[in-house]
Amino acid sequence: MLNVVLFEPEIPQNTGNIARTCAATGSRLHLIKPLGFDISDRQLKRAGLDYWHLVDVRVYENLDDFFSKNDVRQMRLFSTKAPRCYTDVTYADECYLFFGPETRGLPEPFLNAHAEDCVKLPMIAEARSLNLSNSAAVGVFEALRQLSFPHLKQWGRMKE
Repeated sequence: MLNVVLFEPEIPQNTGNIARTCAATGSRLHLIKPLGFDISDRQLKRAGLDYWHLVDVRVYENLDDFFSKNDVRQMRLFSTKAPRCYTDVTYADECYLFFGPETRGLPEPFLNAHAEDCVKLPMIAEARSLNLSNSAAVGVFEALRQLSFPHLKQWGRMKE
């Protein structure tokens, strides 16, 4: 199981979309306060639609609270400031994928303390960043691809 960690998320629709990605992939969602919305926010629920019952959501007071309650053996910190591409690292089962708030990203001291775990999504120089929910989806599916999509349905049926 993968773990998606949102540090101080600000926009409910992004968190709702990420919750839906977590639901569809069997990933756990960790939210680190302060949140920029109420967890019962109507927009948050609308973005996740009817998938909320499929998501294991855990909420923490701060980073210290998060680390005191989780045995993090591997983590990947997604940041536009990272030195390497997200495809240049490996992802293990139970990996924690960290994403920062929409307006400022993960804190510099946290990134610097874990520089070897930082990864980025490549984009043109003129672009500031991708949408948070898109970035999370890219990270989750790269990790799952490397793990051969464990426990996920990999087939469909086309109408003839």
